Amino acid sequence: MGRPNQPLLSRGNIARAALELLDEEGPQALKMRTLADRLGVRGASLYHHVASKDDVLDAVSELINEEIDLSPLDGPDWREGITAYARGYRQVYLRHPNAIAPAARRAVEAAPALRGYDALLAALIRAGCTPGRAAEAAAAIDYLVLGSALETFTAGFTRPAGEYRPDYPALADSLTGAAATGAGLAELDDRGFELGLGLVLDGLAAWTSPGRGAVEPG
Repeated sequence: MGRPNQPLLSRGNIARAALELLDEEGPQALKMRTLADRLGVRGASLYHHVASKDDVLDAVSELINEEIDLSPLDGPDWREGITAYARGYRQVYLRHPNAIAPAARRAVEAAPALRGYDALLAALIRAGCTPGRAAEAAAAIDYLVLGSALETFTAGFTRPAGEYRPDYPALADSLTGAAATGAGLAELDDRGFELGLGLVLDGLAAWTSPGRGAVEPG
């Protein structure tokens, strides 16, 4: 039997090609015609497997969310588990930063993403949060992870720290101080993420401390 003249299509390989396109060229490059060209097929062929560009983005979301390790959330220490989960979640989106903007304001429909939120919320509730507080905490973790994967604080300041003086003395002092700490400015983004995560988790610990009693937001 001869080989088919065109590559076999599936929702999965369409999603993988779309994610590669996003990673390499950014959201503006993700068009159905461009995706078909990348796969070596006619545009109409895609619609046998995906309904629309929105459907492609849902399939891409499924792929990305499959990369996020949820297993730390099942551990006995809630703080260690959420820390490991958040770090892993961030690493996934650091590999796919161009996928953040297209997904940021879309409805969460992909089953892997829904499982992820359910697992995080369950872990927060087991830690002592009320369901309402758990939703707030999950939102805060989401903002921290995705914001830190999308933006780089460090790369925004391209001049040597001293050149910001005398007009911006606090900025110059802060960049100089950060450069003298640990691995210097190269790891400032990571240190900022870790600081933010620690503050969120400290807040959770305060909410759930014995005798305090968690309360619903209001």
